[in-house]
Amino acid sequence: MRDRAALRFVVLLGLVSLLADVTYEGARSITGPYLNLLGASAVAVGLVAGAGELIGHALRLVSGYATDRTRAYWLPTIAGYTVNLAAVPLLALAGRWEIAAALMILERTGKAIRTPARDVMLSHATRTLGRGWGFGLHEAMDQIGALAGPLVVAAALARTGRYQVGFALLAIPALLALGALLAAWRTAPHPERFEPRGLSLAGRDLPRAFWLYAAACGLMAAGFVDFPLIAFHLRSAALAGNTAIPLLYALAMGADAVAALVFGRLFDRHGIQVLAAGAVCAAASTPLAFLGGFPMAVAGMTLWGAALGAQESILRAAVAGLAPPERRGAAYGVFSFCFGVSWFAGSAAMGYLYGVSRIALAALSVVLQLLAMALLTHLAKLRGPGARRRRGG
Repeated sequence: MRDRAALRFVVLLGLVSLLADVTYEGARSITGPYLNLLGASAVAVGLVAGAGELIGHALRLVSGYATDRTRAYWLPTIAGYTVNLAAVPLLALAGRWEIAAALMILERTGKAIRTPARDVMLSHATRTLGRGWGFGLHEAMDQIGALAGPLVVAAALARTGRYQVGFALLAIPALLALGALLAAWRTAPHPERFEPRGLSLAGRDLPRAFWLYAAACGLMAAGFVDFPLIAFHLRSAALAGNTAIPLLYALAMGADAVAALVFGRLFDRHGIQVLAAGAVCAAASTPLAFLGGFPMAVAGMTLWGAALGAQESILRAAVAGLAPPERRGAAYGVFSFCFGVSWFAGSAAMGYLYGVSRIALAALSVVLQLLAMALLTHLAKLRGPGARRRRGG
Protein backbone atom coordinates (compact mmCIF):
# COMPACT_ATOMS: atom_id res chain seq x y z
CA MET A 1 0.00 0.00 0.00
CA ARG A 2 2.80 2.40 0.90
CA ASP A 3 4.61 1.59 -2.35
CA ARG A 4 1.47 2.33 -4.37
CA ALA A 5 0.93 5.66 -2.62
CA ALA A 6 4.61 6.56 -3.07
CA LEU A 7 4.47 5.72 -6.78
CA ARG A 8 1.33 7.84 -7.18
CA PHE A 9 3.11 10.76 -5.52
CA VAL A 10 6.21 10.38 -7.72
CA VAL A 11 4.00 10.33 -10.82
CA LEU A 12 2.13 13.45 -9.69
CA LEU A 13 5.39 15.32 -9.12
CA GLY A 14 6.52 14.00 -12.49
CA LEU A 15 3.41 15.53 -14.07
CA VAL A 16 4.24 18.86 -12.43
CA SER A 17 7.76 18.68 -13.85
CA LEU A 18 6.43 17.65 -17.26
CA LEU A 19 4.22 20.72 -17.51
CA ALA A 20 6.84 23.00 -15.97
CA ASP A 21 9.41 21.78 -18.49
CA VAL A 22 7.06 22.47 -21.38
CA THR A 23 7.19 26.03 -20.06
CA TYR A 24 10.80 26.79 -19.25
CA GLU A 25 12.57 24.29 -21.50
CA GLY A 26 10.44 25.54 -24.37
CA ALA A 27 11.73 29.00 -23.55
CA ARG A 28 15.29 27.78 -23.04
CA SER A 29 15.36 26.31 -26.54
CA ILE A 30 15.26 29.81 -28.03
CA THR A 31 16.82 32.08 -25.40
CA GLY A 32 20.26 31.89 -27.04
CA PRO A 33 19.05 33.11 -30.46
CA TYR A 34 16.62 35.51 -28.75
CA LEU A 35 19.45 37.16 -26.81
CA ASN A 36 21.47 37.31 -30.02
CA LEU A 37 18.54 38.95 -31.83
CA LEU A 38 18.29 41.53 -29.03
CA GLY A 39 21.99 42.38 -29.43
CA ALA A 40 23.85 40.15 -26.96
CA SER A 41 27.31 38.78 -27.78
CA ALA A 42 28.55 35.19 -27.40
CA VAL A 43 30.36 36.17 -24.19
CA ALA A 44 27.15 37.72 -22.84
CA VAL A 45 25.15 34.60 -23.68
CA GLY A 46 27.69 32.40 -21.89
CA LEU A 47 27.76 34.71 -18.88
CA VAL A 48 23.97 34.95 -18.64
CA ALA A 49 23.58 31.16 -18.84
CA GLY A 50 26.32 30.64 -16.28
CA ALA A 51 25.12 33.42 -13.98
CA GLY A 52 21.61 31.98 -13.95
CA GLU A 53 22.96 28.60 -12.92
CA LEU A 54 25.36 30.14 -10.38
CA ILE A 55 22.71 32.24 -8.65
CA GLY A 56 20.18 29.43 -8.80
CA HIS A 57 22.54 26.84 -7.35
CA ALA A 58 23.90 29.23 -4.71
CA LEU A 59 20.38 29.94 -3.47
CA ARG A 60 19.78 26.20 -3.18
CA LEU A 61 22.43 26.20 -0.45
CA VAL A 62 20.20 28.50 1.60
CA SER A 63 16.92 26.81 0.74
CA GLY A 64 18.41 23.37 1.44
CA TYR A 65 19.50 24.31 4.95
CA ALA A 66 16.13 26.01 5.55
CA THR A 67 14.36 22.82 4.48
CA ASP A 68 16.28 20.78 7.09
CA ARG A 69 15.55 23.29 9.83
CA THR A 70 11.86 23.84 9.15
CA ARG A 71 10.80 20.55 7.51
CA ALA A 72 8.38 22.82 5.59
CA TYR A 73 8.64 21.09 2.23
CA TRP A 74 5.58 22.45 0.48
CA LEU A 75 5.90 26.21 1.08
CA PRO A 76 9.24 26.64 -0.78
CA THR A 77 8.14 24.15 -3.43
CA ILE A 78 4.94 26.03 -4.28
CA ALA A 79 6.55 29.48 -4.00
CA GLY A 80 9.52 28.44 -6.12
CA TYR A 81 7.42 26.95 -8.89
CA THR A 82 5.30 30.12 -8.99
CA VAL A 83 8.33 32.38 -9.52
CA ASN A 84 9.98 29.86 -11.85
CA LEU A 85 6.97 29.64 -14.15
CA ALA A 86 5.81 33.27 -14.06
CA ALA A 87 9.13 34.57 -15.42
CA VAL A 88 8.83 32.70 -18.74
CA PRO A 89 5.78 34.35 -20.38
CA LEU A 90 7.16 37.74 -19.33
CA LEU A 91 10.04 37.21 -21.77
CA ALA A 92 7.54 38.09 -24.50
CA LEU A 93 7.60 41.67 -23.16
CA ALA A 94 11.40 42.07 -23.03
CA GLY A 95 12.60 44.72 -25.46
CA ARG A 96 16.28 44.61 -24.47
CA TRP A 97 18.64 41.71 -23.95
CA GLU A 98 19.41 42.93 -20.42
CA ILE A 99 15.73 42.61 -19.45
CA ALA A 100 15.51 39.17 -21.01
CA ALA A 101 18.67 38.16 -19.13
CA ALA A 102 17.17 39.35 -15.82
CA LEU A 103 14.03 37.28 -16.44
CA MET A 104 16.13 34.23 -17.30
CA ILE A 105 17.97 34.61 -14.00
CA LEU A 106 14.65 35.10 -12.15
CA GLU A 107 13.39 31.84 -13.64
CA ARG A 108 16.50 30.06 -12.33
CA THR A 109 15.97 31.74 -8.93
CA GLY A 110 12.50 30.24 -8.63
CA LYS A 111 13.89 26.83 -9.48
CA ALA A 112 16.51 27.26 -6.76
CA ILE A 113 13.88 28.01 -4.13
CA ARG A 114 11.86 24.87 -4.79
CA THR A 115 14.38 22.24 -5.87
CA PRO A 116 15.95 21.06 -2.55
CA ALA A 117 12.57 20.68 -0.84
CA ARG A 118 11.09 18.86 -3.83
CA ASP A 119 14.09 16.54 -4.10
CA VAL A 120 13.92 15.68 -0.40
CA MET A 121 10.25 14.78 -0.88
CA LEU A 122 11.20 12.59 -3.84
CA SER A 123 14.00 10.95 -1.85
CA HIS A 124 11.47 9.93 0.82
CA ALA A 125 8.98 8.59 -1.73
CA THR A 126 11.59 6.66 -3.73
CA ARG A 127 13.30 4.94 -0.77
CA THR A 128 11.28 1.73 -1.16
CA LEU A 129 10.73 2.05 -4.94
CA GLY A 130 14.45 2.20 -5.74
CA ARG A 131 15.99 5.65 -5.92
CA GLY A 132 17.53 5.24 -9.33
CA TRP A 133 14.24 4.06 -10.80
CA GLY A 134 12.14 6.64 -8.92
CA PHE A 135 14.32 9.61 -9.83
CA GLY A 136 14.72 8.19 -13.34
CA LEU A 137 10.93 7.99 -13.78
CA HIS A 138 10.56 11.56 -12.54
CA GLU A 139 13.28 12.72 -14.92
CA ALA A 140 11.75 10.82 -17.86
CA MET A 141 8.40 12.56 -17.32
CA ASP A 142 10.27 15.82 -16.88
CA GLN A 143 11.92 15.36 -20.25
CA ILE A 144 8.70 14.49 -22.03
CA GLY A 145 7.76 18.05 -21.19
CA ALA A 146 11.21 19.26 -22.19
CA LEU A 147 10.68 17.61 -25.58
CA ALA A 148 7.16 19.00 -26.04
CA GLY A 149 8.10 22.57 -25.07
CA PRO A 150 10.57 23.18 -27.91
CA LEU A 151 8.09 21.62 -30.36
CA VAL A 152 5.43 24.11 -29.26
CA VAL A 153 7.89 26.97 -29.65
CA ALA A 154 9.11 25.67 -33.02
CA ALA A 155 5.51 25.52 -34.28
CA ALA A 156 4.90 29.07 -33.08
CA LEU A 157 8.06 30.31 -34.81
CA ALA A 158 7.22 28.46 -38.02
CA ARG A 159 3.76 30.02 -38.08
CA THR A 160 4.50 33.57 -36.96
CA GLY A 161 8.28 34.04 -37.07
CA ARG A 162 8.07 35.87 -33.73
CA TYR A 163 9.80 34.74 -30.55
CA GLN A 164 7.34 36.73 -28.46
CA VAL A 165 4.41 34.54 -29.55
CA GLY A 166 6.29 31.41 -28.47
CA PHE A 167 6.99 32.84 -25.01
CA ALA A 168 3.37 33.98 -24.57
CA LEU A 169 1.96 30.53 -25.44
CA LEU A 170 3.99 29.01 -22.61
CA ALA A 171 1.70 30.67 -20.05
CA ILE A 172 -0.80 27.82 -20.62
CA PRO A 173 1.37 24.89 -19.42
CA ALA A 174 2.66 27.13 -16.61
CA LEU A 175 -0.86 27.45 -15.16
CA LEU A 176 -1.54 23.73 -15.61
CA ALA A 177 1.69 22.89 -13.76
CA LEU A 178 0.63 24.95 -10.75
CA GLY A 179 -2.73 23.14 -10.72
CA ALA A 180 -0.99 19.73 -10.74
CA LEU A 181 1.30 20.88 -7.94
CA LEU A 182 -1.66 21.71 -5.72
CA ALA A 183 -3.09 18.24 -6.45
CA ALA A 184 0.21 16.64 -5.37
CA TRP A 185 0.15 18.67 -2.14
CA ARG A 186 -3.37 17.49 -1.32
CA THR A 187 -2.39 13.88 -2.06
CA ALA A 188 0.66 13.80 0.26
CA PRO A 189 0.88 16.77 2.64
CA HIS A 190 3.51 14.86 4.71
CA PRO A 191 5.75 13.03 2.21
CA GLU A 192 8.39 12.25 4.86
CA ARG A 193 6.06 9.50 6.09
CA PHE A 194 6.84 7.45 2.98
CA GLU A 195 10.34 6.64 4.26
CA PRO A 196 10.68 4.05 7.03
CA ARG A 197 12.38 5.25 10.19
CA GLY A 198 15.69 3.97 11.48
CA LEU A 199 17.53 4.22 8.16
CA SER A 200 19.80 7.15 9.04
CA LEU A 201 23.50 6.97 8.27
CA ALA A 202 25.80 6.95 11.28
CA GLY A 203 26.45 10.50 12.43
CA ARG A 204 24.98 13.79 11.32
CA ASP A 205 27.88 15.15 9.24
CA LEU A 206 28.13 14.88 5.49
CA PRO A 207 30.63 12.06 4.85
CA ARG A 208 33.90 12.25 2.90
CA ALA A 209 32.33 10.26 0.06
CA PHE A 210 29.78 13.04 -0.40
CA TRP A 211 32.51 15.66 -0.87
CA LEU A 212 34.41 13.49 -3.34
CA TYR A 213 31.19 13.00 -5.23
CA ALA A 214 30.49 16.76 -5.24
CA ALA A 215 33.99 17.41 -6.61
CA ALA A 216 33.53 14.87 -9.41
CA CYS A 217 30.17 16.30 -10.37
CA GLY A 218 31.64 19.83 -10.25
CA LEU A 219 34.16 18.80 -12.90
CA MET A 220 31.35 17.31 -14.93
CA ALA A 221 29.33 20.53 -14.66
CA ALA A 222 32.29 22.72 -15.64
CA GLY A 223 32.82 20.65 -18.77
CA PHE A 224 29.19 20.50 -19.84
CA VAL A 225 28.29 23.11 -22.46
CA ASP A 226 25.02 24.91 -21.80
CA PHE A 227 22.48 24.79 -24.64
CA PRO A 228 22.19 28.57 -25.20
CA LEU A 229 25.84 28.61 -26.34
CA ILE A 230 25.25 25.61 -28.62
CA ALA A 231 22.17 27.34 -30.08
CA PHE A 232 24.17 30.55 -30.51
CA HIS A 233 26.77 28.58 -32.47
CA LEU A 234 24.18 26.83 -34.65
CA ARG A 235 22.61 30.16 -35.58
CA SER A 236 25.78 32.23 -36.01
CA ALA A 237 27.49 29.48 -38.07
CA ALA A 238 24.33 29.13 -40.21
CA LEU A 239 24.12 25.40 -39.40
CA ALA A 240 20.45 25.56 -38.39
CA GLY A 241 17.61 28.05 -38.76
CA ASN A 242 15.28 29.46 -36.12
CA THR A 243 12.83 26.56 -36.43
CA ALA A 244 15.45 23.79 -36.57
CA ILE A 245 17.21 24.85 -33.35
CA PRO A 246 14.29 24.09 -30.98
CA LEU A 247 13.73 20.84 -32.91
CA LEU A 248 17.32 19.82 -32.17
CA TYR A 249 16.72 20.66 -28.53
CA ALA A 250 13.59 18.48 -28.59
CA LEU A 251 15.70 15.63 -29.98
CA ALA A 252 18.13 16.04 -27.08
CA MET A 253 15.27 16.02 -24.57
CA GLY A 254 13.94 12.80 -26.09
CA ALA A 255 17.38 11.20 -25.66
CA ASP A 256 17.42 12.58 -22.10
CA ALA A 257 14.10 10.90 -21.22
CA VAL A 258 15.21 7.47 -22.48
CA ALA A 259 18.65 7.75 -20.87
CA ALA A 260 17.14 8.75 -17.51
CA LEU A 261 15.17 5.49 -17.28
CA VAL A 262 18.07 3.34 -18.47
CA PHE A 263 20.69 4.96 -16.24
CA GLY A 264 18.28 4.97 -13.28
CA ARG A 265 17.81 1.20 -13.49
CA LEU A 266 21.56 0.67 -13.95
CA PHE A 267 22.27 2.83 -10.91
CA ASP A 268 20.02 0.69 -8.69
CA ARG A 269 21.91 -2.40 -9.85
CA HIS A 270 25.50 -1.22 -10.15
CA GLY A 271 25.85 1.98 -8.13
CA ILE A 272 27.59 5.26 -8.66
CA GLN A 273 30.12 4.11 -11.27
CA VAL A 274 27.32 4.16 -13.86
CA LEU A 275 27.58 7.96 -13.91
CA ALA A 276 31.01 7.66 -15.52
CA ALA A 277 29.25 6.52 -18.71
CA GLY A 278 27.34 9.82 -18.68
CA ALA A 279 30.66 11.68 -18.56
CA VAL A 280 31.79 9.77 -21.66
CA CYS A 281 28.63 10.88 -23.52
CA ALA A 282 29.22 14.49 -22.47
CA ALA A 283 32.88 14.35 -23.54
CA ALA A 284 31.93 13.12 -27.00
CA SER A 285 29.07 15.59 -27.50
CA THR A 286 31.03 18.87 -27.48
CA PRO A 287 33.43 18.21 -30.41
CA LEU A 288 30.51 16.92 -32.46
CA ALA A 289 28.36 19.98 -31.72
CA PHE A 290 31.05 22.62 -32.33
CA LEU A 291 33.56 21.19 -34.80
CA GLY A 292 31.45 19.70 -37.59
CA GLY A 293 28.52 20.31 -39.87
CA PHE A 294 24.84 19.76 -39.31
CA PRO A 295 24.89 15.90 -39.23
CA MET A 296 27.61 15.97 -36.56
CA ALA A 297 25.63 18.56 -34.62
CA VAL A 298 22.63 16.20 -34.62
CA ALA A 299 24.80 13.39 -33.25
CA GLY A 300 26.29 15.76 -30.71
CA MET A 301 22.88 16.91 -29.47
CA THR A 302 21.75 13.28 -29.08
CA LEU A 303 24.78 12.46 -26.91
CA TRP A 304 24.35 15.77 -25.07
CA GLY A 305 20.79 14.76 -24.19
CA ALA A 306 21.88 11.26 -23.09
CA ALA A 307 24.54 12.79 -20.81
CA LEU A 308 21.96 15.17 -19.34
CA GLY A 309 19.60 12.25 -18.67
CA ALA A 310 22.34 10.39 -16.82
CA GLN A 311 23.09 13.47 -14.73
CA GLU A 312 19.51 14.39 -13.91
CA SER A 313 18.48 10.88 -12.85
CA ILE A 314 21.59 9.63 -11.03
CA LEU A 315 23.01 12.84 -9.51
CA ARG A 316 20.03 13.42 -7.21
CA ALA A 317 19.51 9.74 -6.44
CA ALA A 318 23.14 9.33 -5.35
CA VAL A 319 23.02 12.37 -3.05
CA ALA A 320 20.15 10.76 -1.12
CA GLY A 321 22.32 7.70 -0.49
CA LEU A 322 25.32 9.75 0.65
CA ALA A 323 23.62 11.88 3.32
CA PRO A 324 21.67 11.19 6.53
CA PRO A 325 17.91 11.80 6.09
CA GLU A 326 17.98 14.67 8.62
CA ARG A 327 20.72 16.41 6.59
CA ARG A 328 19.39 15.65 3.15
CA GLY A 329 18.08 19.15 2.41
CA ALA A 330 21.48 20.61 3.28
CA ALA A 331 23.19 17.93 1.19
CA TYR A 332 21.12 18.84 -1.85
CA GLY A 333 21.80 22.53 -1.24
CA VAL A 334 25.56 22.10 -0.82
CA PHE A 335 25.75 19.81 -3.82
CA SER A 336 23.81 22.25 -5.98
CA PHE A 337 26.01 25.14 -4.88
CA CYS A 338 29.20 23.26 -5.85
CA PHE A 339 27.60 22.20 -9.11
CA GLY A 340 26.42 25.74 -9.91
CA VAL A 341 29.75 27.43 -9.19
CA SER A 342 31.45 24.91 -11.46
CA TRP A 343 28.79 25.36 -14.15
CA PHE A 344 29.25 29.14 -14.08
CA ALA A 345 33.03 28.89 -14.34
CA GLY A 346 32.79 26.43 -17.21
CA SER A 347 30.11 28.41 -19.06
CA ALA A 348 32.08 31.66 -18.77
CA ALA A 349 35.29 29.99 -19.93
CA MET A 350 33.66 28.28 -22.89
CA GLY A 351 31.77 31.42 -23.86
CA TYR A 352 35.13 33.21 -24.00
CA LEU A 353 36.88 30.35 -25.82
CA TYR A 354 34.15 30.25 -28.47
CA GLY A 355 35.38 33.60 -29.77
CA VAL A 356 39.04 32.49 -29.60
CA SER A 357 39.13 28.85 -30.68
CA ARG A 358 36.34 26.30 -30.89
CA ILE A 359 38.99 23.57 -30.79
CA ALA A 360 40.18 24.89 -27.41
CA LEU A 361 36.55 24.98 -26.22
CA ALA A 362 36.05 21.32 -27.17
CA ALA A 363 39.38 20.30 -25.63
CA LEU A 364 38.53 21.94 -22.30
CA SER A 365 35.17 20.18 -22.20
CA VAL A 366 36.67 16.77 -22.97
CA VAL A 367 39.48 17.07 -20.40
CA LEU A 368 37.10 18.09 -17.60
CA GLN A 369 34.70 15.23 -18.36
CA LEU A 370 37.53 12.70 -18.37
CA LEU A 371 38.77 14.00 -15.01
CA ALA A 372 35.24 13.64 -13.64
CA MET A 373 35.05 10.08 -14.93
CA ALA A 374 38.35 9.18 -13.25
CA LEU A 375 37.23 10.60 -9.90
CA LEU A 376 33.88 8.81 -10.07
CA THR A 377 35.61 5.52 -10.80
CA HIS A 378 37.91 6.11 -7.80
CA LEU A 379 34.92 6.89 -5.58
CA ALA A 380 33.12 3.73 -6.67
CA LYS A 381 36.17 1.64 -5.68
CA LEU A 382 36.40 3.36 -2.29
CA ARG A 383 32.77 2.66 -1.47
CA GLY A 384 32.94 -0.99 -2.47
CA PRO A 385 30.24 -3.24 -3.95
CA GLY A 386 28.09 -3.33 -0.83
CA ALA A 387 27.84 0.40 -0.17
CA ARG A 388 24.83 0.96 -2.38
CA ARG A 389 22.82 -1.80 -0.70
CA ARG A 390 23.77 -0.74 2.84
CA ARG A 391 22.87 2.90 2.32
CA GLY A 392 19.98 2.70 -0.05
CA GLY A 393 21.88 4.82 -2.61
